[in-house]
Amino acid sequence: MTHTYRTTANYGTIDGGRGGWRERASHYALVPLRIFLGVTFIYAGIDKLTDSQFMAASGAGSIGDLMRSVRDTSAVPALVDLALKSPEGFGYAIAFGELAVGIGTLVGLLARLAALGGALISLSLWLTVSWQTEPYYYGNDLAYLMAWLPLVLAGASVLSLDAMLAARRRRMP
Repeated sequence: MTHTYRTTANYGTIDGGRGGWRERASHYALVPLRIFLGVTFIYAGIDKLTDSQFMAASGAGSIGDLMRSVRDTSAVPALVDLALKSPEGFGYAIAFGELAVGIGTLVGLLARLAALGGALISLSLWLTVSWQTEPYYYGNDLAYLMAWLPLVLAGASVLSLDAMLAARRRRMP
């Protein structure tokens, strides 16, 4: 009888030998980010839509007053001027945009497009509302913008409607 020892070990597998835990973890790495951003943007959209004070052209806590207060300190005053032409319309556009982005991201439907929408919303808020924040890293809109970029690049390849639809297309003759 000969004694041999194994030269290849399969330590740390969690899936029956089809790949290590690191491979599986990297496969699902963006799911927590999708959940966080999706839920956050859905909440933000609902919060705006249900706040009657926010959806007003003027008054304490209104979108109109917010836009007027940041106009002179924003990086792109023309964008604020555009919003001030119809503050309520801008408020509804942002709220419904956040809802669409949040739902698309959470369920993974048109995930790259949803993430691009989230990045554009975050960019516009950073250049207008949070631009005057000092130091810059206290402004949360810049962090949201950076959080959207991996999803713009990678999409939602697992646990998503996009993945389900892609699998269905591959099965069709």
